[in-house]
Amino acid sequence: MTFRESLLVFLLAGTLQAQTAPTTPKPTSEVTAGTPTNYDEAKVGTYTLPDPLTLNDGKPVRDAKTWYTKRRPEIVEIIETQQYGRAPGRPADESFEVVDKGTPALNGKAIRKQVTIYFNKEKTGPAIDLLIYLPANATKPVPMLFSINFGAVQNAVDDPGIIPEKVWDPKTHARIVPPQPPAGHNFGHIDAEALIDAGFGVATYYYGDIDPDYQQGFSNGIRALYQKPGQTGRAPDGWGSVAAWAWGMSRVQDYFETDRSIDAKHVAIHGISRLGKTVMWAGAHDQRFAAVIASCSGEGGAALSHRNYGETIANLTDPTKFAYQFAPNYATYGGFPDKAPMDANLIISLIAPRPLLLQTGSSDDWSDPKGEFLAEVAAGPAYKLLGKEDLGTDVWPAAGHPIFHDLSYFMHDGGHGMVASDWAIYIDFLKKNLRP
Repeated sequence: MTFRESLLVFLLAGTLQAQTAPTTPKPTSEVTAGTPTNYDEAKVGTYTLPDPLTLNDGKPVRDAKTWYTKRRPEIVEIIETQQYGRAPGRPADESFEVVDKGTPALNGKAIRKQVTIYFNKEKTGPAIDLLIYLPANATKPVPMLFSINFGAVQNAVDDPGIIPEKVWDPKTHARIVPPQPPAGHNFGHIDAEALIDAGFGVATYYYGDIDPDYQQGFSNGIRALYQKPGQTGRAPDGWGSVAAWAWGMSRVQDYFETDRSIDAKHVAIHGISRLGKTVMWAGAHDQRFAAVIASCSGEGGAALSHRNYGETIANLTDPTKFAYQFAPNYATYGGFPDKAPMDANLIISLIAPRPLLLQTGSSDDWSDPKGEFLAEVAAGPAYKLLGKEDLGTDVWPAAGHPIFHDLSYFMHDGGHGMVASDWAIYIDFLKKNLRP
């Protein structure tokens, strides 16, 4: 089996082809989707990153006012139009139906809520089925970890009281009952009890509620709801699936702001792989989120595109692979990443001054864990401008050695995604920044 064939196929429906990374030693280069892929540090070459603290007109950014009024909007415009695509704002007819108003769960430790979020008056089309757990002993609004999920919510937590849902099958383009996840899986499974014990609430939803994750999914997702009459195809800056999934996360935040049991000003968001890219953009674009945890987001997320290592823009925007996840404009940089006006350090800068944890794996060469670290280093000046901590070092740490500052980084010993022990790192990060 080739590396591409062994890309993680884990969706709890058993059908998703996921972007992932090798777990065995890789050659120094290979050809993926017709594009050479480099794994040799000696061949990375030199590169110049876009500067988060230089305005488009070349003038420096020296204070927070200039950052918020001029430079930040410039960067948002670049990333929106050239990478993820423009998404609409909050729907005028958005509504929330609390279908489970609060049921004891998880051996009495938690109160479970289940909420359906609708986007039009008719309550037709895509809707989010949101699963929430809150500490049963909470006496005031609780901070939250909100994790966007690859699988159905009933497979995220071991709780027979969850209302089951179906997931999209990219072969039939219909929603099907998902099979049980494999034992020991970490993509999509949430250690809810550990979070509850630490004083945090936890929430999740299945990303396919917003947009199915396959090339033909456009017609069944939220983006179709916003198509203009007679419109076919997408504009060059039209939103892709990553922007749609991030948009859905903002709609969940809309609900959080209505729920008095939730501290909506202290919500950290989390996602893995392409959903790591999603939370990077959700946190960068929507400043209501208090912190971001991105797991193995790689190219198109936290890894540097200008750095020639691992997955590339050309891999992501291959029309037979993942082009549907991004704005069509993104493909213009496929063969010319050095010409791109944006890179991961700018996305990270947009998250400033809020805390960010990049979690990755030591053998996840495809996602370029070192490139993720270097992106945080390059975003450090934006954090310091706003009075926050940068990483405090430019020396890439070994696996198992976390850095906990406002910019944080942790690499486990292993491959793509999470391992069970990563939850303890997440909880330490949340305790430092959300103070349950």
